[in-house]
Amino acid sequence: MDAVRYVREIGLNAMEVEFVQGVRMSIEAAEEVGKIAEEAGVRLSIHAPYFINLCSDEASKVNASISRLKESLERGDAMSAKVVVFHPAYYGKLGHEGCFNKVKSEVSELIKWMNDNDIKAKLGLEVMARDSQFGSLDETINLVKELSSDLVTVVIDWGHVYARNGGSINYAEILDKWMDAFPKDELHTHFTCVKFRNGKWVDEHEPMDAETPPFEPLAVELGKRALSITIISETPLIEIDAIKMRDILIKHGNEIR
Repeated sequence: MDAVRYVREIGLNAMEVEFVQGVRMSIEAAEEVGKIAEEAGVRLSIHAPYFINLCSDEASKVNASISRLKESLERGDAMSAKVVVFHPAYYGKLGHEGCFNKVKSEVSELIKWMNDNDIKAKLGLEVMARDSQFGSLDETINLVKELSSDLVTVVIDWGHVYARNGGSINYAEILDKWMDAFPKDELHTHFTCVKFRNGKWVDEHEPMDAETPPFEPLAVELGKRALSITIISETPLIEIDAIKMRDILIKHGNEIR
């Protein structure tokens, strides 16, 4: 709870609550965090546990994944979080098409549960870094479009896109693709730099000074567009780099609200 106040004290306005190693926060505590965030003017999001794979060939693992997502969504709703971000799946034996259909089926059932339980927090499917993971930019956008629900959204991790593209990124192309697909939505994103190791780009987080990818070109492209966006710093220097990102965004004419 002190972390929420600290975020505002250092001049930032958004924070991701980490459940990545498990959901260990009570509903009551989540409600209290939400009250503090509202008073401080800090937008909250949640990162659901890493231990999720909706395309596992073991039904018990899929069921456990769904339970973790429901627990995260309940707490997200209690704290009025905007988005609950998660890593959807590994392709595994299903391959690309089979995994796409499986994730679509499981998330469709989750949407029904969210509606039945009046959950307002969105479920955010994160664009992933590894070729073995479900979640290229295009298939994530296509899936969310097919689901056609206000309760799901695409979460773009700029470092993941850079790694999956083999060390390249075209911010203008990605932003235009997003705006064509979801012209009225707010874009939720993560930013970190990634590491080149053993001949390929991997999802190991680096400070933004590594410029893999560079942040300033993103700020330039955002300054050209009327787009509501949240950028969560996921570098090892979380708040230090978040402040640098904020200042670069302002430098290029982006309004911080």
